[in-house]
Amino acid sequence: MSVSKLSLTRSIAMLSTISSSLLILNKPLTRALRFPIPNLPLATNPRGLSSLSTAAIGNNAGGGRAGALSPAPVTEDLQKIDVNPPKGTRDFPPEDMRLRSWLFFNFREVSRLFGFEEVDFPVLESEALFVRKAGEEIRDQLYCFEDRGNRRVALRPELTPSLARLVIQKGKSLSLPLKWFAVGQCWRYERMTRGRRREHYQWNMDIIGVPEVMAEAELISAIVTFFKRLGITASDVGFKVSSRKVLQEVLRRYSIPEALFGKVCIIIDKIEKLPLAEIKKELESVGVLEEAIEQLLQVLSIKSLTELEEILGDSGEAVADLKQLFSLVDKFGYSEWIQFDASIVRGLAYYTGIVFEMKQPRNTWFHLEACQTNYSDLGFDRGGKLRAICGGGRYDRLLSTFGGDDIPACGFGFGDAVIIELLKEKGLLPELGLQVENIVCALDPGLQGAAATVATILREKGQSVDLVLESKPLKWVFKRASRINASRLILVGDSEWQKGMVGVKILSTGEQQEIKLDELD
Repeated sequence: MSVSKLSLTRSIAMLSTISSSLLILNKPLTRALRFPIPNLPLATNPRGLSSLSTAAIGNNAGGGRAGALSPAPVTEDLQKIDVNPPKGTRDFPPEDMRLRSWLFFNFREVSRLFGFEEVDFPVLESEALFVRKAGEEIRDQLYCFEDRGNRRVALRPELTPSLARLVIQKGKSLSLPLKWFAVGQCWRYERMTRGRRREHYQWNMDIIGVPEVMAEAELISAIVTFFKRLGITASDVGFKVSSRKVLQEVLRRYSIPEALFGKVCIIIDKIEKLPLAEIKKELESVGVLEEAIEQLLQVLSIKSLTELEEILGDSGEAVADLKQLFSLVDKFGYSEWIQFDASIVRGLAYYTGIVFEMKQPRNTWFHLEACQTNYSDLGFDRGGKLRAICGGGRYDRLLSTFGGDDIPACGFGFGDAVIIELLKEKGLLPELGLQVENIVCALDPGLQGAAATVATILREKGQSVDLVLESKPLKWVFKRASRINASRLILVGDSEWQKGMVGVKILSTGEQQEIKLDELD
């Protein structure tokens, strides 16, 4: 037996003993990084953070364009920097990136199952796209500024206005109905809570060109399908459904101007966040009469379509749409996931009809007992552990706010942060360790090129390969193989290589053999 072959045989024999005793050591990075940081000139009167203002950077004494960034003087001073990401944002190291990729795969797979096409839009949009409706909370949460061309721009806080812009841009070249979905990053400067960050990724599904309630039923079915894939049941989460037309009919009874409708919806959307006395005060401040407020809050306590029909009658669009939706829900087969709740209105001004939210119930659904004057007895539950997991509805008149022709449309947005928290709570997060099919190692520094050839052959056959790039002891190689969950170890030795062969060890069983290079797969 040649010396090289004897060496290879002994090396392989040693591996099983070594692999059973190795421990993987993970040491956290605690050393602060140091970089040369320029001394930036500070404005004499710096502004606080404001969503609708531009903070100038540097002195602009030369009369340069507003918002333009002037190069700062470079110094060699070393200063410690905060190595954490900006508040409210996230890094995605490999283990978190695997989880994100898994979640996005499920977003995309459900969209594919429902026949939707993927689209995307710029993260940076015109500010005007998001500030056309006064009073919305989202206006005060924009990351916005003036660019070097003196244009007001913003990081998108949501995806639906960008969708509307694209539909208008494409115009009559589009064939309706459209079934589009997107997975994109959104930015909002808001107070952070569990499941709420200042940047997040959002899954949107939208149907453009269908006026019937069948479109809303299809979208809710997609969300239910997604949750079933992840192992979440109707006992874990549920939909609360209503229609903005309910509020319209109540306000119409009291001759409340149509112009106030959007403002009333925005106030009502805060009903789980603010005391009812504060809600009542805000309604009075926009011009809603006390008698109308009393009736409105009574309607918001309703939890059954039968009771709603007794108050509003059966001739209005609100009751007809909701009855049709619940009939379709039975046909789709997810009636246990959904319940009527008149207090759901959604906070964005562009919604026009059916609206829905999916939330995690605390012990049961929100219970609002009807009372004549004692609104503290209404029992609005503010103790939910998580914010709304997703929400959506119909927005038939959004396109006209941007100068286009209105087209019936509905859709939903589904954030990534809340669902991850829910999966953690339910113990449903998958184990997603790194998995590589092969690890390839040269037994001699002079065989690194041969090992690279082996890696290339396997990669061209579609197999993943971790090529050991340095001369490392076998103990290190086995430790590496364990960490990356490699299936096979391929050793390149001199005498075997001269015969066109390599040593192969199946790491799960310990089986080892020599294989011809042209038979390696």
